[in-house]
Amino acid sequence: MPIGVDLDVMMARRKMAVGELAALIGITPANLSILKNGRAKAVRFSTLDALCRALDCQPGDILTWAPGDR
Repeated sequence: MPIGVDLDVMMARRKMAVGELAALIGITPANLSILKNGRAKAVRFSTLDALCRALDCQPGDILTWAPGDR
């Protein structure tokens, strides 16, 4: 899929663990891991909003696009 999720980078910059971030945004650590590892097929805008608030970043800081597989 040409859309990627780079949560690892932002989480490392904020020194935040998966469990801590999951608790802050109100989802399970398992669901956050699915998103973080690029296995999610979709992300809700409310989840993206919560991620950006918790990590103090913009959507473009955690979402990437690369031409390729469709």
